Amino acid sequence: QVQLVESGGGWVQPGGSLRLSCAASGVSLDNYAVGWFRQAPGKEREAREGVACIIRRDGRTYYSDSVGGRFTISRDGDHNAVYLQMNALRPQDTAVYYCAAGGATSINCLLERYYTRNNWGKGTLVTVSS
Repeated sequence: QVQLVESGGGWVQPGGSLRLSCAASGVSLDNYAVGWFRQAPGKEREAREGVACIIRRDGRTYYSDSVGGRFTISRDGDHNAVYLQMNALRPQDTAVYYCAAGGATSINCLLERYYTRNNWGKGTLVTVSS
């Protein structure tokens, strides 16, 4: 089990930026693929949308079409964290953002089912509105 804590969420106007952090304790995130997922308000019954992930093997990153070119995922080994830099935010980016750690080795790291239930954080809310 990996203990993950997300932070950095909040309110921002359209076009603004936020940086989310996913911090781990007890294990090194460098040993895991890490994904950022989101769930929009009112869609709690639906699967979480994978927006960005980074795999362990070669550090390759993957993005969903909805955020490509606007979001950037990166690792910080010194702080045992993974960040999600979000630029040019839109109202439709409003959601609870979660990070998860797992063993995916390809673009599958964008899929929720490749992460076990115990390896998720509790989420941080991002609200984009004017």
